[in-house]
Amino acid sequence: MDVLLDNLDLYGPGFLNTLELFALAAVGSLVLGTVLAMLRVSPVPILRAAGATYVTLFRNTPLTLLFFFFAFAYPLLDIVDLSYFAAAVVALTVYTSAFVCEVVRSGINTVPVGQAEAARAVGLTFGQMLGQVVLPQATRSVVPPMVSTMIALLKNTTIAAGFSVVEAGAIQNYLSERGYSVMVGLLWVALGFVILVVPMTLLQRSLEKRWSVAR
Repeated sequence: MDVLLDNLDLYGPGFLNTLELFALAAVGSLVLGTVLAMLRVSPVPILRAAGATYVTLFRNTPLTLLFFFFAFAYPLLDIVDLSYFAAAVVALTVYTSAFVCEVVRSGINTVPVGQAEAARAVGLTFGQMLGQVVLPQATRSVVPPMVSTMIALLKNTTIAAGFSVVEAGAIQNYLSERGYSVMVGLLWVALGFVILVVPMTLLQRSLEKRWSVAR
């Protein structure tokens, strides 16, 4: 307990930054991932190809490599200055949106084709058909796996510690400088992540039971 109580000035801000990083990246990846999913099911071939290229590229690119690019290579382009925190948000968003896209696309594919055909038959545009008919029905099958993707995103925020972002994953470095046991400190960090992940897991299980769809 001494390691935790004597270093609350590290654990408090560290986990707050982790939550902020997670929240911003989650919102960004949900928006971008949904747009990409719409591209992937678009009737326009070039849009489908663009969505597929994005997903293939970033799903197979190591997240650490994206962090390196936005933290060190991107500033050389001299476009828009990004702090290390902002660079971490962008890297996590770009990476996670590829997985969100596939989750949303798989949910769209669970909706019977007849629903989309009926929507187009009554004169709805492609965007209206997705927004008003397909996506609301796909929600039941999308939300549970989406929670798993968000849990993975929360864990991935620890990579930001290696790029000068003060969050939970960086606490061990400061504990070492102060002379405290790093092992004990990491156990408290692990417990903190368990506390954050468990509610999300319970939510996932609850939604799976409530929104289970007979296959």
